[in-house]
Amino acid sequence: MTLAVRVPEDLSARVPAEQRGPGRGRDDVRLLVSRGTEVAHHVFRELPSLLRAGDLLVVNTSPTLAAAVDGRIGHARVVVHFSTLGDDGRWAVELRDPDGRGTTRARAGGPAGTPVRLAGGVRLVLEEPLSPGSGRLWWARVEGGAEAGRAGGAGGGVPGLLREYGRPIRYSYTERDQPLSVYQTVFALPSADGAGSAEMPSAARPFTAGLVAELVSRGVQFAPVTLHTGVASAEVHEPPYPERFAVPEASARLINAARAGGGRVIGVGTTAVRAVESAAGTDGVVRARGGWTELVVTPERGVGVVDGLLTGLHEPEASHLLMLEAVAGRAAIDRGYDEALRGRYLWHEFGDVHLLLPSQGPHTERCFGNHG
Repeated sequence: MTLAVRVPEDLSARVPAEQRGPGRGRDDVRLLVSRGTEVAHHVFRELPSLLRAGDLLVVNTSPTLAAAVDGRIGHARVVVHFSTLGDDGRWAVELRDPDGRGTTRARAGGPAGTPVRLAGGVRLVLEEPLSPGSGRLWWARVEGGAEAGRAGGAGGGVPGLLREYGRPIRYSYTERDQPLSVYQTVFALPSADGAGSAEMPSAARPFTAGLVAELVSRGVQFAPVTLHTGVASAEVHEPPYPERFAVPEASARLINAARAGGGRVIGVGTTAVRAVESAAGTDGVVRARGGWTELVVTPERGVGVVDGLLTGLHEPEASHLLMLEAVAGRAAIDRGYDEALRGRYLWHEFGDVHLLLPSQGPHTERCFGNHG
């Protein structure tokens, strides 16, 4: 799906909402609500009044990593983006050229065996492309350094390396580097193996502890899942790579119970939808499941579990738009984005959000396909 729109540069959210003026908070963003092709304008703090008792929000607990680290290949400066921790302890990484405005210029990796020198005496060795024909992301092993020796286990010394020398990934549409805390959502939980998301599961960023408490007091439930998202690309609009996910038994029960009781299941972010749809059988029942998912939710596949989606505003060619179309239909997405542009909503991870709800009834006929 490609939207026939162009997003003006001045609609990029350059700083977080809480830094835009005195007394502002994370929930000081706008909320566009689409019910089919009917569109309404709200602020995020009004979310509790837009949901109802029995609704359930599926939230991603993956923490955001300080995933950008400076390095050198020979005498050339590079920035390494640590994307995904593999089962064998290697990391999928992306190399970028520094430009002083975020690391927005991707460079081809390789050839195999290329060493990258990092801080703390750590060396990264590129081994093979993440997928055939892709030169952007490579599997790499970490060698040497005090961090590598201390940490051991899955991922080697990368968790320690990121804690000491890493910074959050940012792109040039943002104004400046931000502390890692700015990129953590209220739902983030530390991972025992040091895994996490290379880029923030940003749909959940506007939630605050107070807003969560108000939602719970109104009978809205939360089902935590985990999906560690890898790096996106500012230049290349590619389908999602395989990502690690987990849907615990308690959350599976909550989701199934909500659906059986007539509540709406709403994914908070495309990552939460990818996780929960990966754990659903062809009968629509969600079961505890974890591992790797290659699922790409498209209009042809449809959705089997979620009734709605809370998400940010995506670039016109982003693959995420296919998921939005699968949830709400093309007409609703076209109408919503026209309104977002007309209303001068803000884009990207610090921007405004879009709530897609069914136009009628809590459940609609679904198309079940291969869950990957």
